[in-house]
Amino acid sequence: VQLQASGGGLVQAGDSLRVSCAAAGLTFRSFVMAWFRQAPGKEREFVASISRGSHTYYTDSVKGRFTISRDNGKNTVYLQMNSLKPEDTAVYYCAAGTPAWGSSDLERLYAYWGQGTLVTVSS
Repeated sequence: VQLQASGGGLVQAGDSLRVSCAAAGLTFRSFVMAWFRQAPGKEREFVASISRGSHTYYTDSVKGRFTISRDNGKNTVYLQMNSLKPEDTAVYYCAAGTPAWGSSDLERLYAYWGQGTLVTVSS
C-alpha cells in the first residue's frame, strides 16, 4: 500500500491551496480517508475525514474553510484549503483506514499513512 501526498507549498494568509493524496495497492473505495496535520512542536491532529459514501467530518478550526473530497476513479483524496491562516502551517498527512464513522478522527484507527506534504502560511 502506498499513499503519496502532494501539493504543499508556501502561501500567504488568505490564500487557497489544494493538497492531494494518490493511493495505490488498496481497494480505495472501501476505505475511509482522512487528513491529519502536525505543526512544528505539536502533536499530530485530525483535520478532516471522508467516508466510503463521501460523508465528511471536520475539526472545528477548519469548518467552512477546508473541503475534503475523493475521486474513487482516480484513487485520490483531496483537501481544498481556503482562507488559510498562519496557524494552518503544518505537515499534512493523508491516511486510509476502516474506522467506524463516529471514530473517524482517531489516528490509531488508520492503518496506512502517506509521507506528508508541508504547507506553510506566511502572515
